[in-house]
Amino acid sequence: MTIKSRLAVSSGDVEIDLEGSAVEIDERIIEIQGQAEWSVLLDIIKTARDNAIQAAKDAAKDAGLPERGSAFKTLLDSCKVVKKPDQVLAAIHYLRNVEGIQDCPPRTILDLFEAAGVDKPGNLSLYMNRLRERGLLDVPDGYGGKNRFAVLTEAGHSQLNSR
Repeated sequence: MTIKSRLAVSSGDVEIDLEGSAVEIDERIIEIQGQAEWSVLLDIIKTARDNAIQAAKDAAKDAGLPERGSAFKTLLDSCKVVKKPDQVLAAIHYLRNVEGIQDCPPRTILDLFEAAGVDKPGNLSLYMNRLRERGLLDVPDGYGGKNRFAVLTEAGHSQLNSR
């Protein structure tokens, strides 16, 4: 018994509607990817995504929501986070849990400090390595131990909560 599958994608004037076995659909997708309609479909989706992101940013600005620098500064001030290692923990927490950013290269963290008007940590990698040694940060398996993927551990969360 063959299980039939269906894949339908519609965006703008471009429609792709496939039906058949999983193998047949896979073969047809490979064919379509080489055609112009696939590129057009991806362009339409990318444009729609970009427009949605810009609309969300505009709506947040129009609603008076704080921009990231002032929001982070408020977090630091209201939680009385003044020590630089704790501020680095708070920045990683903010970027990951508030903004939903999973890949936080050093420049993103430093940009957050700058936007908040807070002195940047002198050697961010050193701070992060020390926080990892203390068990406050961890890099999940599969990321090659790169600090840009660091997450707060339970101890890291407790450290911030104690402030």
